[in-house]
Amino acid sequence: MRTQVGIIGAGPAGLMLSHLLHRHGIDSVVLESRSREYVEHRLRAGVLEQGSVDLLRDTGLGARLDREGLRHEGIELRFDGESHRVPMTELTGRAITVYGQQEVVKDMIAARLAAGGTILFEAPADRLSGLDTAPVVHFRHQGRAEELHCDFVVGCDGYHGISRPAVPEGVLTTYERTYPFAWLGVLAAAPPAVEELIYAHHERGFALYSMRSPQISRLYLQVPADEDIADWPDERIWAELRTRLETVPNWTLNEGPVLEKSITPLRSLVVEPMQWQRLYLAGDAVHIVPPTGAKGMNLALADVALLGDAFAAWYADGSTDLLDGYSRTALRRVWRAQQFSWWMTSMLHRLNADDPYEAKLQSATLRYVTTSPAYATSLAENYVGLPEV
Repeated sequence: MRTQVGIIGAGPAGLMLSHLLHRHGIDSVVLESRSREYVEHRLRAGVLEQGSVDLLRDTGLGARLDREGLRHEGIELRFDGESHRVPMTELTGRAITVYGQQEVVKDMIAARLAAGGTILFEAPADRLSGLDTAPVVHFRHQGRAEELHCDFVVGCDGYHGISRPAVPEGVLTTYERTYPFAWLGVLAAAPPAVEELIYAHHERGFALYSMRSPQISRLYLQVPADEDIADWPDERIWAELRTRLETVPNWTLNEGPVLEKSITPLRSLVVEPMQWQRLYLAGDAVHIVPPTGAKGMNLALADVALLGDAFAAWYADGSTDLLDGYSRTALRRVWRAQQFSWWMTSMLHRLNADDPYEAKLQSATLRYVTTSPAYATSLAENYVGLPEV
């Protein structure tokens, strides 16, 4: 097969890049190791920054988002038996929209296929070659070994993909932090008892009350990193959520059947640079953030927005400035998001149960955020997404 840009991975990054390239008249092929059903239903992030919403709308992908997405103009911080709202839109003029990543993926796949785009599902890439001059993606599809010849390769295949390991040893530098806790997440058929997200700091650990629709709640609990999901029957999950969230008067949690539950370890990771020869890396392939700051999908979309413009310039007149500067430009936003996600994680989670000094510092920080307009504005502008970094 022959195309201009070969894209590995049919997540938000790979699909959005293919969509952007199509709008510039540039051909691409997307290779995805999983089935279409799998990628359209895997639960991931659900908070879109204002910039991500604008990108989807501006590129013709916002129709269902506008109908079904839930616009939020604030978040709630709950601690020490009190509840405080951070009015993000009032402070910044911007907002977030709750719209599941799987819904974003469905919209992108439908748009690409309607436009005649090529997405090969169940087509795992095995290796890359010729990255210095004439890249080839070696993959398997329908039981056969295949080759995709292209001008450039973009790896949007996540941390466990084959793209990043294709870079020779010694070229990349990895910065990483692993947290000693995880998130136990549940999807429940229960109408949300709130209109905006609740971030709760509690002596037993962090809890988050989110949602995916007016009928579906998405809830999280901080648990030890080595926790076994089998030790958490539904009754225990609801009891712990009540303990950590029902800390203010006259408020109760809505409960319902648990549709799905899982445990996800928390980690931070950045790999530099995000490009090598004719290989460009985006999304989770080169950076991972704790979900506390709601930045993962947004960073992936920001990465490929840069790449879309860079490839458009190269194919238009051979300009390499944007391609050469891709990593440097993208990493400014990546590290801003890393710092914000680390700060939110450190402020809200129980870091050391045996350290009362640390708990007092967290309470002091939360109280400052909720009483200082300047500090609240800093949280808000990072949460809704900085237009430029």
